[in-house]
Amino acid sequence: MRLILDKIIAFLLVTIAITGCSKSFLDRPPLSQISADNFYQTTGDLRLATAALYAGTPWADWNYTCYLPVGEVLSGNMAVGYWGDAVQLNTFTVTGLNGIMISNWKGMYNIIAHCNVTINAIAQKAPASITDKDKNAAIAEARFIRGFAYYNLAVLWGAVPVIEDNSQLIVSPLINRIKTEDVYKFAINDLAFAAANLPPTDAAGRVTTWSAQGMLSKVYLTVAGLNQQGGTRNQAYLDSAKKYAGNVCKNSGRALVNNYADLFKTQFNDNPESLFALQWAPGGGWLEGNMLQIYSPGGVEISANGSAGWFAISPTIDMYQLYKAKDSVRRKATFMINGDYYPELNAAGGGFKYTGSSGLKKHIIGTNKDNSAPTMTLTSSTEHNALLRLADVYLIYAEAILGNSGSTADGEALHYFNEVRTRAGMAPAPRIDIDSVIIERRIELAGEGQYWIDLVRLSYYNPVKAIGKLNGERRAPFTISNGVITPGDPYGIVTPATIQSFTFPIPSSEVTANPKLLEAPVSYY
Repeated sequence: MRLILDKIIAFLLVTIAITGCSKSFLDRPPLSQISADNFYQTTGDLRLATAALYAGTPWADWNYTCYLPVGEVLSGNMAVGYWGDAVQLNTFTVTGLNGIMISNWKGMYNIIAHCNVTINAIAQKAPASITDKDKNAAIAEARFIRGFAYYNLAVLWGAVPVIEDNSQLIVSPLINRIKTEDVYKFAINDLAFAAANLPPTDAAGRVTTWSAQGMLSKVYLTVAGLNQQGGTRNQAYLDSAKKYAGNVCKNSGRALVNNYADLFKTQFNDNPESLFALQWAPGGGWLEGNMLQIYSPGGVEISANGSAGWFAISPTIDMYQLYKAKDSVRRKATFMINGDYYPELNAAGGGFKYTGSSGLKKHIIGTNKDNSAPTMTLTSSTEHNALLRLADVYLIYAEAILGNSGSTADGEALHYFNEVRTRAGMAPAPRIDIDSVIIERRIELAGEGQYWIDLVRLSYYNPVKAIGKLNGERRAPFTISNGVITPGDPYGIVTPATIQSFTFPIPSSEVTANPKLLEAPVSYY
Protein backbone atom coordinates (compact mmCIF):
# COMPACT_ATOMS: atom_id res chain seq x y z
CA MET A 1 0.00 0.00 0.00
CA ARG A 2 3.07 2.29 -0.05
CA LEU A 3 2.03 3.97 -3.31
CA ILE A 4 -1.37 4.73 -1.87
CA LEU A 5 0.16 5.77 1.45
CA ASP A 6 2.57 8.25 -0.16
CA LYS A 7 -0.29 9.96 -1.93
CA ILE A 8 -2.39 10.00 1.24
CA ILE A 9 0.36 11.54 3.38
CA ALA A 10 0.90 14.33 0.87
CA PHE A 11 -2.83 14.77 0.63
CA LEU A 12 -3.28 15.00 4.39
CA LEU A 13 -0.52 17.55 4.74
CA VAL A 14 -2.00 19.87 2.17
CA THR A 15 -5.76 19.73 1.65
CA ILE A 16 -8.88 17.74 0.98
CA ALA A 17 -10.11 19.78 -1.96
CA ILE A 18 -9.95 18.86 -5.61
CA THR A 19 -9.66 21.17 -8.57
CA GLY A 20 -11.53 20.82 -11.84
CA CYS A 21 -15.08 20.36 -10.57
CA SER A 22 -18.08 21.70 -12.45
CA LYS A 23 -18.74 25.42 -12.24
CA SER A 24 -22.40 24.59 -11.71
CA PHE A 25 -21.18 23.92 -8.18
CA LEU A 26 -20.06 26.80 -6.00
CA ASP A 27 -16.67 28.34 -6.72
CA ARG A 28 -14.16 26.92 -4.27
CA PRO A 29 -11.22 28.69 -2.59
CA PRO A 30 -7.68 27.71 -3.59
CA LEU A 31 -6.31 24.42 -2.32
CA SER A 32 -3.98 26.14 0.12
CA GLN A 33 -6.93 27.74 1.88
CA ILE A 34 -8.84 24.52 2.51
CA SER A 35 -7.63 22.49 5.48
CA ALA A 36 -9.17 20.85 8.48
CA ASP A 37 -8.00 23.72 10.68
CA ASN A 38 -9.52 26.66 8.84
CA PHE A 39 -12.43 25.09 6.97
CA TYR A 40 -15.72 23.28 7.80
CA GLN A 41 -16.91 26.24 9.86
CA THR A 42 -20.18 26.90 8.03
CA THR A 43 -22.75 24.99 6.01
CA GLY A 44 -21.30 26.74 2.95
CA ASP A 45 -17.88 25.31 3.78
CA LEU A 46 -19.36 21.81 3.89
CA ARG A 47 -20.98 22.32 0.51
CA LEU A 48 -17.68 23.49 -0.96
CA ALA A 49 -15.83 20.51 0.45
CA THR A 50 -18.27 17.94 -0.89
CA ALA A 51 -18.56 19.65 -4.28
CA ALA A 52 -14.86 18.97 -4.71
CA LEU A 53 -15.50 15.21 -4.57
CA TYR A 54 -17.37 15.04 -7.88
CA ALA A 55 -14.49 15.42 -10.35
CA GLY A 56 -10.94 16.66 -10.73
CA THR A 57 -7.60 14.92 -10.35
CA PRO A 58 -8.67 11.86 -8.32
CA TRP A 59 -11.31 10.97 -10.92
CA ALA A 60 -9.50 12.07 -14.08
CA ASP A 61 -7.07 9.17 -14.54
CA TRP A 62 -9.81 6.62 -13.81
CA ASN A 63 -12.23 8.33 -16.20
CA TYR A 64 -9.66 8.43 -18.99
CA THR A 65 -7.74 5.19 -18.43
CA CYS A 66 -10.29 2.80 -16.94
CA TYR A 67 -13.90 3.81 -17.62
CA LEU A 68 -14.03 2.60 -21.24
CA PRO A 69 -11.16 0.06 -21.31
CA VAL A 70 -12.50 -1.90 -18.32
CA GLY A 71 -16.22 -1.54 -18.88
CA GLU A 72 -16.13 -1.86 -22.66
CA VAL A 73 -12.89 -3.46 -23.94
CA LEU A 74 -12.67 -6.04 -21.18
CA SER A 75 -16.32 -6.95 -21.66
CA GLY A 76 -16.06 -7.34 -25.45
CA ASN A 77 -18.11 -4.29 -26.42
CA MET A 78 -15.18 -2.41 -27.93
CA ALA A 79 -11.65 -3.00 -29.12
CA VAL A 80 -8.59 -0.80 -29.24
CA GLY A 81 -5.14 -1.59 -30.61
CA TYR A 82 -1.68 -0.08 -30.15
CA TRP A 83 -2.15 -0.03 -26.36
CA GLY A 84 -0.61 -3.11 -24.79
CA ASP A 85 -2.50 -2.86 -21.52
CA ALA A 86 -5.84 -2.64 -23.35
CA VAL A 87 -4.85 -5.64 -25.48
CA GLN A 88 -4.35 -7.60 -22.24
CA LEU A 89 -7.94 -6.75 -21.32
CA ASN A 90 -9.18 -7.94 -24.70
CA THR A 91 -7.27 -11.22 -24.50
CA PHE A 92 -7.83 -12.08 -20.80
CA THR A 93 -4.10 -11.92 -20.05
CA VAL A 94 -4.07 -9.17 -17.42
CA THR A 95 -1.06 -9.15 -15.10
CA GLY A 96 -0.21 -7.25 -11.95
CA LEU A 97 1.78 -4.83 -14.11
CA ASN A 98 -1.20 -3.77 -16.22
CA GLY A 99 -1.27 0.03 -16.20
CA ILE A 100 -5.03 0.27 -16.67
CA MET A 101 -5.77 -1.87 -13.63
CA ILE A 102 -3.10 -0.06 -11.60
CA SER A 103 -4.83 3.23 -12.45
CA ASN A 104 -8.16 1.70 -11.48
CA TRP A 105 -6.88 0.56 -8.09
CA LYS A 106 -5.07 3.84 -7.37
CA GLY A 107 -7.96 5.94 -8.65
CA MET A 108 -10.58 4.32 -6.45
CA TYR A 109 -8.37 4.53 -3.35
CA ASN A 110 -7.52 8.17 -4.07
CA ILE A 111 -11.25 8.91 -4.24
CA ILE A 112 -11.79 6.95 -1.02
CA ALA A 113 -8.99 8.92 0.67
CA HIS A 114 -10.60 12.25 -0.22
CA CYS A 115 -13.97 11.01 1.01
CA ASN A 116 -12.46 9.73 4.26
CA VAL A 117 -10.73 13.01 5.04
CA THR A 118 -13.91 14.93 4.27
CA ILE A 119 -16.07 12.65 6.42
CA ASN A 120 -13.70 12.70 9.37
CA ALA A 121 -13.03 16.44 9.16
CA ILE A 122 -16.75 17.23 9.20
CA ALA A 123 -17.29 14.94 12.18
CA GLN A 124 -14.35 16.39 14.11
CA LYS A 125 -14.16 20.04 13.08
CA ALA A 126 -17.66 21.24 12.19
CA PRO A 127 -19.00 23.40 15.04
CA ALA A 128 -22.26 22.94 16.88
CA SER A 129 -23.66 25.95 15.00
CA ILE A 130 -24.05 23.71 11.95
CA THR A 131 -27.13 21.53 12.36
CA ASP A 132 -26.82 17.75 12.51
CA LYS A 133 -29.03 17.60 9.41
CA ASP A 134 -26.56 19.67 7.40
CA LYS A 135 -23.56 17.76 8.74
CA ASN A 136 -25.13 14.41 7.96
CA ALA A 137 -26.15 15.53 4.48
CA ALA A 138 -22.56 16.52 3.70
CA ILE A 139 -21.19 13.31 5.16
CA ALA A 140 -23.80 11.42 3.14
CA GLU A 141 -22.49 12.89 -0.12
CA ALA A 142 -19.00 11.69 0.73
CA ARG A 143 -20.25 8.29 1.87
CA PHE A 144 -22.22 7.87 -1.35
CA ILE A 145 -19.09 8.42 -3.42
CA ARG A 146 -17.01 6.21 -1.10
CA GLY A 147 -19.62 3.45 -1.36
CA PHE A 148 -19.53 3.76 -5.14
CA ALA A 149 -15.74 3.36 -5.07
CA TYR A 150 -15.76 0.33 -2.80
CA TYR A 151 -18.41 -1.30 -4.96
CA ASN A 152 -16.19 -0.90 -8.01
CA LEU A 153 -13.19 -2.31 -6.16
CA ALA A 154 -15.20 -5.35 -5.03
CA VAL A 155 -16.48 -5.99 -8.56
CA LEU A 156 -12.94 -6.09 -9.97
CA TRP A 157 -10.82 -7.51 -7.16
CA GLY A 158 -13.25 -9.05 -4.70
CA ALA A 159 -11.38 -8.96 -1.39
CA VAL A 160 -9.62 -5.59 -0.94
CA PRO A 161 -8.51 -3.43 2.00
CA VAL A 162 -11.19 -1.31 3.63
CA ILE A 163 -9.91 2.03 4.87
CA GLU A 164 -12.01 4.48 6.87
CA ASP A 165 -9.28 6.65 8.41
CA ASN A 166 -6.26 7.18 6.18
CA SER A 167 -4.22 8.74 8.97
CA GLN A 168 -3.98 5.30 10.58
CA LEU A 169 -1.96 4.08 7.60
CA ILE A 170 0.86 6.38 8.62
CA VAL A 171 1.28 4.31 11.77
CA SER A 172 0.29 0.90 10.38
CA PRO A 173 0.64 0.82 6.60
CA LEU A 174 0.51 -2.98 6.29
CA ILE A 175 -3.12 -4.03 6.24
CA ASN A 176 -5.11 -7.08 5.21
CA ARG A 177 -7.63 -7.51 2.48
CA ILE A 178 -11.24 -7.80 3.64
CA LYS A 179 -13.54 -10.60 2.54
CA THR A 180 -15.53 -9.76 -0.57
CA GLU A 181 -18.89 -10.02 1.16
CA ASP A 182 -17.74 -7.57 3.83
CA VAL A 183 -16.48 -5.08 1.23
CA TYR A 184 -19.93 -5.14 -0.34
CA LYS A 185 -21.50 -4.80 3.12
CA PHE A 186 -19.34 -1.74 3.75
CA ALA A 187 -20.54 -0.21 0.47
CA ILE A 188 -24.14 -1.03 1.39
CA ASN A 189 -23.76 0.65 4.79
CA ASP A 190 -22.33 3.79 3.18
CA LEU A 191 -25.10 3.92 0.61
CA ALA A 192 -27.81 3.22 3.19
CA PHE A 193 -26.55 6.16 5.27
CA ALA A 194 -26.57 8.29 2.14
CA ALA A 195 -30.11 7.22 1.26
CA ALA A 196 -31.30 8.16 4.75
CA ASN A 197 -29.54 11.53 4.93
CA LEU A 198 -29.47 12.95 1.41
CA PRO A 199 -32.38 15.18 0.35
CA PRO A 200 -34.86 14.17 -2.37
CA THR A 201 -33.80 17.19 -4.43
CA ASP A 202 -30.69 19.33 -4.55
CA ALA A 203 -28.72 21.57 -6.88
CA ALA A 204 -28.12 20.15 -10.35
CA GLY A 205 -25.36 17.57 -10.33
CA ARG A 206 -25.43 16.74 -6.63
CA VAL A 207 -26.50 13.28 -5.52
CA THR A 208 -29.81 12.81 -3.73
CA THR A 209 -31.53 10.04 -1.84
CA TRP A 210 -32.66 8.66 -5.22
CA SER A 211 -29.03 8.41 -6.32
CA ALA A 212 -28.20 6.43 -3.19
CA GLN A 213 -31.24 4.19 -3.47
CA GLY A 214 -30.43 3.51 -7.12
CA MET A 215 -26.88 2.49 -6.21
CA LEU A 216 -28.18 0.39 -3.32
CA SER A 217 -30.40 -1.51 -5.72
CA LYS A 218 -27.39 -2.25 -7.94
CA VAL A 219 -25.21 -3.43 -5.05
CA TYR A 220 -27.96 -5.64 -3.63
CA LEU A 221 -28.62 -7.16 -7.06
CA THR A 222 -24.91 -7.94 -7.36
CA VAL A 223 -24.54 -9.38 -3.86
CA ALA A 224 -27.64 -11.53 -4.37
CA GLY A 225 -25.54 -13.93 -6.43
CA LEU A 226 -22.39 -13.92 -4.30
CA ASN A 227 -21.49 -17.32 -2.78
CA GLN A 228 -24.69 -18.87 -4.14
CA GLN A 229 -25.00 -22.37 -5.53
CA GLY A 230 -27.16 -23.96 -8.21
CA GLY A 231 -27.69 -20.88 -10.35
CA THR A 232 -30.05 -19.12 -7.96
CA ARG A 233 -29.69 -15.87 -6.07
CA ASN A 234 -30.36 -14.90 -2.47
CA GLN A 235 -34.02 -13.90 -2.40
CA ALA A 236 -33.67 -11.47 0.51
CA TYR A 237 -31.08 -9.48 -1.43
CA LEU A 238 -33.21 -9.63 -4.57
CA ASP A 239 -36.08 -8.23 -2.52
CA SER A 240 -33.86 -5.38 -1.29
CA ALA A 241 -32.80 -4.61 -4.85
CA LYS A 242 -36.44 -4.61 -5.88
CA LYS A 243 -37.39 -2.36 -2.94
CA TYR A 244 -34.84 0.36 -3.62
CA ALA A 245 -35.05 0.27 -7.42
CA GLY A 246 -38.83 0.29 -7.26
CA ASN A 247 -38.78 3.27 -4.93
CA VAL A 248 -36.66 5.22 -7.42
CA CYS A 249 -38.79 4.15 -10.37
CA LYS A 250 -42.12 4.98 -8.78
CA ASN A 251 -41.49 7.71 -6.23
CA SER A 252 -38.55 9.84 -7.38
CA GLY A 253 -40.55 11.90 -9.87
CA ARG A 254 -37.76 11.28 -12.39
CA ALA A 255 -38.45 10.26 -15.98
CA LEU A 256 -36.44 9.16 -18.98
CA VAL A 257 -35.23 11.88 -21.33
CA ASN A 258 -37.35 11.70 -24.49
CA ASN A 259 -34.44 11.53 -26.94
CA TYR A 260 -31.76 8.96 -26.10
CA ALA A 261 -29.06 10.86 -28.00
CA ASP A 262 -29.68 13.98 -25.92
CA LEU A 263 -28.36 12.20 -22.83
CA PHE A 264 -24.82 12.61 -24.14
CA LYS A 265 -24.96 16.24 -25.24
CA THR A 266 -23.62 18.92 -22.94
CA GLN A 267 -26.73 21.07 -23.08
CA PHE A 268 -28.45 18.18 -21.30
CA ASN A 269 -25.82 17.80 -18.56
CA ASP A 270 -27.38 16.78 -15.23
CA ASN A 271 -30.76 16.07 -16.79
CA PRO A 272 -33.49 14.41 -14.67
CA GLU A 273 -32.38 10.95 -15.83
CA SER A 274 -28.89 11.49 -14.41
CA LEU A 275 -28.58 10.12 -10.87
CA PHE A 276 -24.82 10.43 -10.45
CA ALA A 277 -22.54 12.21 -12.91
CA LEU A 278 -19.01 13.52 -12.71
CA GLN A 279 -18.98 17.32 -12.75
CA TRP A 280 -16.30 18.40 -15.20
CA ALA A 281 -15.24 21.92 -16.14
CA PRO A 282 -13.32 23.03 -19.26
CA GLY A 283 -9.67 23.96 -19.04
CA GLY A 284 -7.15 22.68 -16.54
CA GLY A 285 -4.04 20.58 -16.89
CA TRP A 286 -3.30 17.01 -17.84
CA LEU A 287 -5.32 14.47 -15.81
CA GLU A 288 -7.48 17.16 -14.29
CA GLY A 289 -10.45 17.15 -16.66
CA ASN A 290 -12.74 14.86 -18.64
CA MET A 291 -10.49 13.31 -21.29
CA LEU A 292 -13.03 11.08 -23.03
CA GLN A 293 -12.81 13.04 -26.29
CA ILE A 294 -9.34 11.57 -26.88
CA TYR A 295 -11.31 8.50 -28.06
CA SER A 296 -12.81 10.53 -30.92
CA PRO A 297 -12.63 8.79 -34.31
CA GLY A 298 -12.91 12.08 -36.19
CA GLY A 299 -10.37 14.73 -37.11
CA VAL A 300 -9.74 18.28 -36.00
CA GLU A 301 -13.10 19.40 -37.39
CA ILE A 302 -14.87 17.82 -34.39
CA SER A 303 -12.10 18.41 -31.87
CA ALA A 304 -12.35 20.90 -29.03
CA ASN A 305 -9.40 23.01 -30.07
CA GLY A 306 -7.78 21.61 -33.18
CA SER A 307 -6.26 18.43 -31.74
CA ALA A 308 -7.76 15.21 -33.06
CA GLY A 309 -8.43 12.18 -30.86
CA TRP A 310 -5.70 9.60 -30.74
CA PHE A 311 -7.28 6.30 -29.62
CA ALA A 312 -9.03 4.35 -32.38
CA ILE A 313 -11.49 2.62 -30.10
CA SER A 314 -14.38 1.03 -31.97
CA PRO A 315 -17.22 -1.42 -31.46
CA THR A 316 -16.48 -5.11 -31.85
CA ILE A 317 -18.38 -7.01 -34.49
CA ASP A 318 -20.12 -8.83 -31.63
CA MET A 319 -21.41 -5.54 -30.20
CA TYR A 320 -22.39 -4.04 -33.54
CA GLN A 321 -24.46 -7.02 -34.64
CA LEU A 322 -26.55 -6.89 -31.47
CA TYR A 323 -28.32 -3.83 -32.82
CA LYS A 324 -31.49 -4.61 -34.71
CA ALA A 325 -32.44 -2.53 -37.72
CA LYS A 326 -35.00 -0.61 -35.65
CA ASP A 327 -32.46 0.11 -32.92
CA SER A 328 -30.80 2.83 -34.96
CA VAL A 329 -31.36 5.57 -32.36
CA ARG A 330 -29.16 3.96 -29.74
CA ARG A 331 -26.65 2.62 -32.21
CA LYS A 332 -26.06 5.98 -33.87
CA ALA A 333 -25.85 7.77 -30.53
CA THR A 334 -23.27 5.24 -29.31
CA PHE A 335 -21.19 4.30 -32.35
CA MET A 336 -20.39 6.04 -35.62
CA ILE A 337 -20.69 3.87 -38.72
CA ASN A 338 -19.55 4.85 -42.21
CA GLY A 339 -21.90 7.45 -43.65
CA ASP A 340 -23.49 8.60 -40.38
CA TYR A 341 -24.22 12.31 -40.23
CA TYR A 342 -24.23 14.33 -37.00
CA PRO A 343 -25.52 17.90 -37.32
CA GLU A 344 -24.49 18.75 -33.74
CA LEU A 345 -20.78 18.07 -34.45
CA ASN A 346 -18.98 20.90 -36.28
CA ALA A 347 -22.36 22.61 -36.46
CA ALA A 348 -20.85 25.89 -37.66
CA GLY A 349 -19.24 24.02 -40.54
CA GLY A 350 -22.41 22.24 -41.62
CA GLY A 351 -22.21 19.15 -39.43
CA PHE A 352 -20.04 16.06 -39.60
CA LYS A 353 -20.26 13.00 -41.84
CA TYR A 354 -18.24 10.02 -40.64
CA THR A 355 -16.12 8.47 -43.37
CA GLY A 356 -14.33 5.76 -41.42
CA SER A 357 -15.64 2.26 -40.80
CA SER A 358 -16.69 2.47 -37.16
CA GLY A 359 -15.84 4.46 -34.05
CA LEU A 360 -17.14 5.81 -30.77
CA LYS A 361 -19.83 8.51 -30.79
CA LYS A 362 -21.00 8.53 -27.17
CA HIS A 363 -18.93 11.11 -25.21
CA ILE A 364 -17.73 12.75 -28.43
CA ILE A 365 -19.27 16.20 -28.12
CA GLY A 366 -17.44 18.24 -30.75
CA THR A 367 -15.82 21.64 -30.85
CA ASN A 368 -15.65 24.57 -28.46
CA LYS A 369 -18.32 26.35 -30.52
CA ASP A 370 -20.55 23.27 -30.53
CA ASN A 371 -20.57 23.40 -26.74
CA SER A 372 -20.31 27.15 -26.07
CA ALA A 373 -17.13 26.41 -24.12
CA PRO A 374 -14.21 28.52 -25.39
CA THR A 375 -11.76 27.16 -22.79
CA MET A 376 -12.54 23.50 -23.48
CA THR A 377 -9.60 21.40 -24.67
CA LEU A 378 -9.22 17.89 -25.97
CA THR A 379 -8.46 16.77 -22.42
CA SER A 380 -11.18 18.79 -20.67
CA SER A 381 -14.54 17.90 -22.15
CA THR A 382 -17.56 19.61 -20.62
CA GLU A 383 -19.70 16.47 -20.72
CA HIS A 384 -20.85 15.45 -17.25
CA ASN A 385 -20.73 11.74 -17.97
CA ALA A 386 -23.28 9.87 -15.88
CA LEU A 387 -22.10 6.88 -13.84
CA LEU A 388 -25.68 6.04 -12.82
CA ARG A 389 -28.83 6.98 -14.64
CA LEU A 390 -32.51 6.19 -14.40
CA ALA A 391 -32.66 3.73 -17.31
CA ASP A 392 -30.06 1.61 -15.51
CA VAL A 393 -32.30 1.51 -12.42
CA TYR A 394 -35.37 0.67 -14.53
CA LEU A 395 -33.57 -2.40 -15.83
CA ILE A 396 -32.29 -3.31 -12.36
CA TYR A 397 -35.88 -3.20 -11.14
CA ALA A 398 -37.02 -5.49 -13.95
CA GLU A 399 -34.19 -7.95 -13.22
CA ALA A 400 -34.88 -7.92 -9.48
CA ILE A 401 -38.53 -8.77 -10.15
CA LEU A 402 -37.45 -11.53 -12.54
CA GLY A 403 -35.21 -12.84 -9.79
CA ASN A 404 -34.80 -16.60 -9.87
CA SER A 405 -37.65 -17.19 -12.34
CA GLY A 406 -36.86 -18.50 -15.80
CA SER A 407 -38.95 -15.72 -17.31
CA THR A 408 -41.69 -13.33 -16.30
CA ALA A 409 -44.56 -11.34 -17.74
CA ASP A 410 -44.97 -9.37 -14.50
CA GLY A 411 -46.62 -6.06 -15.29
CA GLU A 412 -44.23 -3.89 -13.27
CA ALA A 413 -41.14 -5.56 -14.72
CA LEU A 414 -42.44 -5.24 -18.27
CA HIS A 415 -43.50 -1.63 -17.80
CA TYR A 416 -40.07 -0.37 -16.83
CA PHE A 417 -38.19 -2.73 -19.13
CA ASN A 418 -40.31 -1.54 -22.05
CA GLU A 419 -39.99 2.13 -21.08
CA VAL A 420 -36.33 1.75 -21.98
CA ARG A 421 -37.06 -0.10 -25.21
CA THR A 422 -39.82 2.13 -26.52
CA ARG A 423 -37.77 5.26 -25.85
CA ALA A 424 -35.29 3.77 -28.34
CA GLY A 425 -38.02 3.03 -30.89
CA MET A 426 -38.14 -0.70 -30.16
CA ALA A 427 -41.29 -2.78 -29.84
CA PRO A 428 -42.28 -3.68 -26.27
CA ALA A 429 -41.37 -7.18 -25.10
CA PRO A 430 -44.18 -9.52 -23.97
CA ARG A 431 -41.89 -11.41 -21.55
CA ILE A 432 -38.37 -11.08 -20.22
CA ASP A 433 -35.72 -13.54 -19.08
CA ILE A 434 -32.18 -13.04 -17.87
CA ASP A 435 -30.77 -13.16 -21.40
CA SER A 436 -33.10 -10.46 -22.68
CA VAL A 437 -32.32 -8.27 -19.67
CA ILE A 438 -28.57 -8.66 -20.16
CA ILE A 439 -28.83 -7.85 -23.87
CA GLU A 440 -31.03 -4.83 -23.22
CA ARG A 441 -28.59 -3.53 -20.62
CA ARG A 442 -25.66 -4.16 -22.93
CA ILE A 443 -27.21 -2.08 -25.72
CA GLU A 444 -28.76 0.65 -23.58
CA LEU A 445 -25.61 1.23 -21.51
CA ALA A 446 -22.94 0.56 -24.15
CA GLY A 447 -20.12 3.06 -23.80
CA GLU A 448 -20.98 3.70 -20.14
CA GLY A 449 -18.76 1.13 -18.45
CA GLN A 450 -21.55 -1.19 -17.28
CA TYR A 451 -21.34 -4.44 -19.22
CA TRP A 452 -18.35 -5.87 -17.37
CA ILE A 453 -20.17 -5.26 -14.08
CA ASP A 454 -23.17 -7.13 -15.45
CA LEU A 455 -20.98 -10.08 -16.44
CA VAL A 456 -19.35 -10.21 -13.01
CA ARG A 457 -22.79 -10.17 -11.40
CA LEU A 458 -23.81 -13.10 -13.62
CA SER A 459 -20.58 -14.98 -12.85
CA TYR A 460 -21.40 -15.03 -9.13
CA TYR A 461 -24.42 -17.29 -9.49
CA ASN A 462 -24.14 -18.73 -13.01
CA PRO A 463 -20.44 -18.93 -13.91
CA VAL A 464 -21.01 -21.29 -16.82
CA LYS A 465 -23.32 -18.79 -18.54
CA ALA A 466 -21.00 -15.86 -17.83
CA ILE A 467 -17.92 -17.69 -19.16
CA GLY A 468 -19.91 -18.83 -22.17
CA LYS A 469 -20.92 -15.28 -23.00
CA LEU A 470 -17.29 -14.15 -22.99
CA ASN A 471 -16.03 -17.09 -25.01
CA GLY A 472 -18.86 -16.76 -27.51
CA GLU A 473 -17.98 -13.17 -28.39
CA ARG A 474 -16.21 -12.03 -31.52
CA ARG A 475 -13.86 -9.62 -29.80
CA ALA A 476 -12.52 -8.00 -32.96
CA PRO A 477 -13.03 -4.81 -35.00
CA PHE A 478 -14.55 -4.79 -38.46
CA THR A 479 -14.73 -2.74 -41.63
CA ILE A 480 -17.75 -1.78 -43.71
CA SER A 481 -17.72 -1.17 -47.44
CA ASN A 482 -20.93 -0.67 -49.43
CA GLY A 483 -22.85 -2.11 -46.52
CA VAL A 484 -20.76 -5.28 -46.39
CA ILE A 485 -19.22 -6.10 -43.00
CA THR A 486 -15.79 -7.69 -42.96
CA PRO A 487 -14.55 -8.92 -39.56
CA GLY A 488 -11.02 -7.88 -38.70
CA ASP A 489 -8.41 -9.69 -36.68
CA PRO A 490 -8.65 -9.37 -32.90
CA TYR A 491 -5.99 -7.33 -31.18
CA GLY A 492 -3.86 -10.14 -29.79
CA ILE A 493 -4.61 -13.81 -29.36
CA VAL A 494 -7.74 -14.15 -27.25
CA THR A 495 -7.25 -16.86 -24.64
CA PRO A 496 -10.33 -18.72 -23.38
CA ALA A 497 -12.00 -17.03 -20.44
CA THR A 498 -12.34 -18.95 -17.16
CA ILE A 499 -13.87 -18.12 -13.81
CA GLN A 500 -10.49 -16.62 -12.86
CA SER A 501 -10.97 -14.07 -15.65
CA PHE A 502 -13.52 -12.24 -13.47
CA THR A 503 -11.06 -11.35 -10.66
CA PHE A 504 -7.86 -9.41 -11.24
CA PRO A 505 -4.38 -9.64 -9.75
CA ILE A 506 -3.58 -6.96 -7.23
CA PRO A 507 -1.09 -4.49 -8.73
CA SER A 508 2.42 -5.86 -8.26
CA SER A 509 3.73 -2.61 -6.78
CA GLU A 510 1.08 -2.73 -4.06
CA VAL A 511 1.96 -6.33 -3.18
CA THR A 512 5.66 -5.45 -2.99
CA ALA A 513 4.93 -2.60 -0.60
CA ASN A 514 2.42 -4.60 1.45
CA PRO A 515 2.94 -8.40 1.37
CA LYS A 516 -0.11 -8.81 3.63
CA LEU A 517 -2.20 -8.34 0.51
CA LEU A 518 -1.23 -11.90 -0.44
CA GLU A 519 -2.63 -13.32 2.81
CA ALA A 520 -6.12 -14.76 3.06
CA PRO A 521 -8.72 -12.01 3.47
CA VAL A 522 -10.15 -11.40 6.92
CA SER A 523 -13.56 -10.38 8.22
CA TYR A 524 -14.36 -6.71 8.79
CA TYR A 525 -17.48 -7.18 10.86
